[in-house]
Amino acid sequence: MAEEADNSDKTEDPTQKRLDEALERGDVVKSQEVNTWFVIAGATLVLIQFAGGMSDGLTTTMRGLLANAHSIRMDGPSLPSLFQKIGLEMLAAVAVPFLVLTVAAFVGNIVQHRLVWSYDALTPKFSKISPMAGMKRLFSKQALVNLAKGLVKIVLIGSVLTGMLWPEWGRLEGLELTDPAAILPLTYTLAVKLMTAVAAMLAAVAAADYLFQFRDWYARQKMSLQEIKEEYRQNEGDPVIKGKMKQLRNTKQRRRMMQKVPKAAVIITNPTHYAIALEYERGMEAPICVAKGMDAVALKIREIGAKHSVPIVENPPLARALHATVEIDEPIPPEHYKAVAEVIGYVMKLRRTGLRPN
Repeated sequence: MAEEADNSDKTEDPTQKRLDEALERGDVVKSQEVNTWFVIAGATLVLIQFAGGMSDGLTTTMRGLLANAHSIRMDGPSLPSLFQKIGLEMLAAVAVPFLVLTVAAFVGNIVQHRLVWSYDALTPKFSKISPMAGMKRLFSKQALVNLAKGLVKIVLIGSVLTGMLWPEWGRLEGLELTDPAAILPLTYTLAVKLMTAVAAMLAAVAAADYLFQFRDWYARQKMSLQEIKEEYRQNEGDPVIKGKMKQLRNTKQRRRMMQKVPKAAVIITNPTHYAIALEYERGMEAPICVAKGMDAVALKIREIGAKHSVPIVENPPLARALHATVEIDEPIPPEHYKAVAEVIGYVMKLRRTGLRPN
């Protein structure tokens, strides 16, 4: 009951991290019917493309063996040498078809999931030998699906084979009176038809089974809200700690910024909501923003500026524009050169006359 309750809580789609972890454990989408289909399709291809070459090679070997049976020595090392020669010739005849079937079986796995190297599936688990766990697997949803697939395959393949062989029943009955040389072409033609039909039927079964296996696998990977929160916390860190660290960084950055205010040539204000401190010396291409802020930060900038006799000029439009467009330790944008130059020129003029703008 507890397990069912836990599963009922897993209503959220899995994250990419959860899917990657499942892949690392070897928990992947795997449909045996897809593998079966690739093997059957490969066998059909072998039958169509290589049956003639295999039969010719084996026929030549057997014919030569029978034709020279009287001269074949069976004593001493001759017998092992004979078996070795026959074995090599048979292996050469079936090598390419065997390679095709091997590749088909390999591709049947690759098309379902990428290559996975995991020892988790090989790790001994008590549930694999537990009688109770075995009973649960025996009557599980997967077991019922396998039973249904088996019945469907029996019905489909049986119906197709019956439908294709029934019209040929008369010819099959007469094979015992047919020339042996004519039996092989007839058998080959029927085998190709039957294998092609079986491959077509199994394609539909494989597609349906893969869809079921994928949905079942995806449902197993679903997560509860608590699991998603825990994963987010592991990846991103505790929000409380992150907030405190951000606050600490902002405090240090503000302290460094305030230390530069005394070096400013002028502070442009809104007058109360914005404050931008600009540094400028002769020879600089453009004034540089050394500090800016709103409300309480703006008030602190003005206080430090007043304490160190930095000129403060009220220009609300320019203050708002500079606050929105310039970053700390960066030169002002070219579109504000003229307005800022007028302010700095005004400040320098007042300094020459011994007056202060603030």
